[in-house]
Amino acid sequence: MLYIIIWALVLAISIYFFQKASGSLSPLKPNLNSIIFYYSLFISSYIGSLIIALGIDDYYMINRLTHEEYRWIGFYTICSVMVFFPMIMYGVSRLIGFDSSKELNDYMKKDIVLPFKERNEFFLIFLGLSMLSLLAIAYTMLKTPKIPILEIVIGNGELSPGELRNLAQRNFGGNVLVRNIFAIALTPLLSLIAYVYAVKTDQVKWKLLFLSLFAGAVLINTYDLAKSPIFFYLIMFLLLQLYVGKLRFTAKKLAVWGVLGATVLIGMYVVIQGVTDLGSYLSYNSGPVGRLILAQIAPTFLHLNLFGESLPFLMGRGLPSTLIDLFDVEQVRSARLVMTTVFPEKVEAGTAGVLNTLFIAEAYANFGYVGIAGATIYVAILIQVVYITFLKLPKNPIFLSFFIYFTINIPRTLVGGFTDFIFNPIWTLLIGLFVGILIFIRVRIDLTAHWLRLKSRSGL
Repeated sequence: MLYIIIWALVLAISIYFFQKASGSLSPLKPNLNSIIFYYSLFISSYIGSLIIALGIDDYYMINRLTHEEYRWIGFYTICSVMVFFPMIMYGVSRLIGFDSSKELNDYMKKDIVLPFKERNEFFLIFLGLSMLSLLAIAYTMLKTPKIPILEIVIGNGELSPGELRNLAQRNFGGNVLVRNIFAIALTPLLSLIAYVYAVKTDQVKWKLLFLSLFAGAVLINTYDLAKSPIFFYLIMFLLLQLYVGKLRFTAKKLAVWGVLGATVLIGMYVVIQGVTDLGSYLSYNSGPVGRLILAQIAPTFLHLNLFGESLPFLMGRGLPSTLIDLFDVEQVRSARLVMTTVFPEKVEAGTAGVLNTLFIAEAYANFGYVGIAGATIYVAILIQVVYITFLKLPKNPIFLSFFIYFTINIPRTLVGGFTDFIFNPIWTLLIGLFVGILIFIRVRIDLTAHWLRLKSRSGL
C-alpha cells in the first residue's frame, strides 16, 4: 500500500511540473515534453516500476534479479527521476523567463515561412540529397544478406523472424554510416521537409519528391521487421500535419488511431513473432502490453542489480567512442554487457542484441548513483534548452521538420541510453548538413546581390 501511495503522490508532482515545463499535457496538443512524460516516463517506465516494486510482475527479465532489494531501490530511483527531471526543466524556463504555455500556443498559430522558395538551387540541392538517401536505401537492401520483410512475404521459413532481424542488423555487409545516416535517419527527415513544401507551394515537383521519399521512409522503417520505427515515423507525420495546420486532433480521432495502431501491432506480432495466444495480448506482462510497460524499464533494474555487485562500474568506458578513443579506451555499452551477462544463451543463439532502457541505467553503469544524479540534471537542462530553442526559431519547413524529428526521437533516446545525449553523431551530422545548406544559399544570395549592386553602379 505504501508503494501505491508514494507512486500516486510522485505522479501528481510530476504532472504539475511537466505541465509547467511543456505548456500543455493535453493529448490534443502534443509536444516534445508531453511525449517525454507520456511515453518515455509514464508508460515505458513508471507503471512498470510499481508493478515490479509490488512483486507482482512475474516478468522473465525481473526473474533474473539476484538481489531482491533492487526492486524497491529501482522503484525509488525512478520516482526521483519523475520528480526532479521536470522540476529541473521548469527551473530552466523560470530562469530565462520563458512562458511555455504562451510560447507553445503562439508557435502552433504561426504561419509557415518558405525560405528560398523562389531559389531553384535550393530545390536542386534538396533533390540531390533525396536521390542520395534513396540510393542509400537501395544500397542497404543490396548489402543485407537476407531482407527480413521479403523473406516473410515469400514464405521462407528457414529462419525465424527474430533470427532474420538479428541477421539483418548484425551481418550487414555494407558501410554502417551510409545505412544509419543517409538511409535510416535522413530519408524520414527529408520526407517531412518535402511534405511542408508540397503543401505550401502546391507544386508538382515537391509532391512527387515527397511521395518518393515517403515510400522510401516506409521501406527503410519496415525492411528489418522492427515494429516500432514505422509507428514512430507515422506519428511524426501526423504531428507535422498538426503543426502545419492540415490536421486537427480530436478525442475521436485519437481513439480511432489508437484502435487502428493496436490492431496493426497485434497483426505484426502474429506475423513476425508467431504469437497467436489471445491471453498474451491481454496480459500486462507479455505481448504488446508487456513490451510497453515492462520490457523497457526492467533492464534498469537489472543494471542496478549487476553493476557495483556482480560487475564493476564502467567508469566512463560506456561514453561515446569519439571521446574515449582519445584516451585509447575501448567502448563498452552497458546494454550489451547486461544482455550478455543475463541472457548469454540468447546472445549465443543470435536472437538477442542489447537491453536498452531508461537513460539513467547507462549513467549508473558508468558512475553509480552520482551518474544518475548528473545525468538527470544534464539531460533535463539539455532537452528544455532544445524545446525552448525550437519554439523561438522561425517556423519554416526545415526548422519545423527538425522540431518534429526531435519531438519523436528524443523521447525514444531517453529509453535507449544516456551517451547519445553527450554526443550523437547522426544528430550532429544532420544538423550540420542543413545548417551548412542554409548558410551556403544565404551567402550565395548575398554575394549575388552585392555583385548586382556593383554592376549597377559601374553602369552608371
